Amino acid sequence: MGAQLRVYRQKIKSAQTTKKITRAMELISASRIQKAQARVAASTPYSRAITRAVSAVATYSNVEHVLTTEPARVDRAAVLIFASDRGLAGAFSSQVLREAEELSELLRSQGKDVVYFLVGRKAVAYFGFRRRASERIWTGGTDQPQFETAKDIGDALLESFLRDSEDGGVDEIHIVYNRFVSMVTQVPEVVRLLPLEVVEGVEEPGEQTILPLYEFEPDVESVLDGLLPVYIESRLFNAMLQSAASEHASRQKAMKSASDNADKLITDYTRLSNNARQSEITQQISEIVGGADALSSAKK
Repeated sequence: MGAQLRVYRQKIKSAQTTKKITRAMELISASRIQKAQARVAASTPYSRAITRAVSAVATYSNVEHVLTTEPARVDRAAVLIFASDRGLAGAFSSQVLREAEELSELLRSQGKDVVYFLVGRKAVAYFGFRRRASERIWTGGTDQPQFETAKDIGDALLESFLRDSEDGGVDEIHIVYNRFVSMVTQVPEVVRLLPLEVVEGVEEPGEQTILPLYEFEPDVESVLDGLLPVYIESRLFNAMLQSAASEHASRQKAMKSASDNADKLITDYTRLSNNARQSEITQQISEIVGGADALSSAKK
């Protein structure tokens, strides 16, 4: 009984230590999620304004631009995956990687070769374990994104997109990331980044609608050359912010669940420890009573 009691006490101590760690991580994520949500909310108006500007140029101009024109044939497609640098965030990285695998299967079924650009150590470890190649990787700071990183990623993607597929370039680019919906819901999102899919401002005009007149200076090509890289960077940075907010929310939820499980383990082991202690006390009392009865019988 004594050995069993020591085992239960050791397990209780271990569960208490684990709870302290998970509780601390839960509080850290809870403190960071507010700032992450604020950054997402702050980036949304700028992203929408850029989207409207690009929509206006693409909708009300007849020029064919490499970033907005569908290629006649798509041989290679790039997939940019946003994962996390650290674990203990529930299914945050796994659901993004699973969504990326489904997208890759779809692209391959269409006869396209798939190349990967990876953000986050979890994505790098996933591809490294399976010995799969990737074009570029970015690690560090996934929970606190910087615009310089988004610009670096955008430059790499544009350079690959503008290069011919025969020279190792790609014909289209997709991004996969976790979109922050709420504290309890983070949804994996797939977006085709290039060629640009303009979805705003393309509604069918009515019969009495007078279409606006636009003048582009110095010319439409120059406006697109200036707008679209900024648009790409803003979309990437917004995706990074969404991913960071989702990571904090997912980690907070996972750590709260771990703390609750530690509480349950402590309660269960405390009950078992009490039962073992009570059994030990009962056994000791029985031995004392038995010894006293034996002495009484011997005296008689």
